[in-house]
Amino acid sequence: MMSTDREAILARVSAALAPLPQRAALPDWERELVRMRQMQGVTDLAATFCTRLKGVNGTPLQSAAELADLLAKNNWTRGYCDPALLPALGASLAGVQIETTYDRTRVDDYAFGITRATAAIAETGTVVLTDADTSSRLAALAPWAHIVVLKRGDIFPDIPAALAALPTDPNVIWVTGPSKTADVEGILIEGVHGPGVQAVLLVD
Repeated sequence: MMSTDREAILARVSAALAPLPQRAALPDWERELVRMRQMQGVTDLAATFCTRLKGVNGTPLQSAAELADLLAKNNWTRGYCDPALLPALGASLAGVQIETTYDRTRVDDYAFGITRATAAIAETGTVVLTDADTSSRLAALAPWAHIVVLKRGDIFPDIPAALAALPTDPNVIWVTGPSKTADVEGILIEGVHGPGVQAVLLVD
């Protein structure tokens, strides 16, 4: 028996948020309607992804050294990093205060968050984040700069290919460039509801 109304309410919320035992089938749709004709014949998905990422004001990084330069140039001296990425990135983060547990009570202390992407879409410059692979969702969404580490082999050519490989994760986020809105007088402003900088470090 529940001892308080609060516990009863929280229990009902938890039950409502629990992953579904079986994912519903995607509705039928015409694949060609969302496939860009320019993608036909593209073989270098990483190069195309970087071009499209730049087109939405994202920042592709080709090496850990470029990551170190980005942090130094912007004087980003404190941030979060997925602990699983530290062994590979440790040298490039020298001189920077790194935390591997994101403290939500100190949101303003983090200049950047470094997390891992599950996949990406070349035709739109989009990265795909999931709860299974993103160590801290808040670290990916709250700091001014989000740096996501992406394996080149995890880049899909287009949206239909990415949807066909969609993981069973209950929470999948597609991020295309920095957070942006044009709600006020049609003026595009970046970094309003999330990171103002979206950088992607490509690794093998």
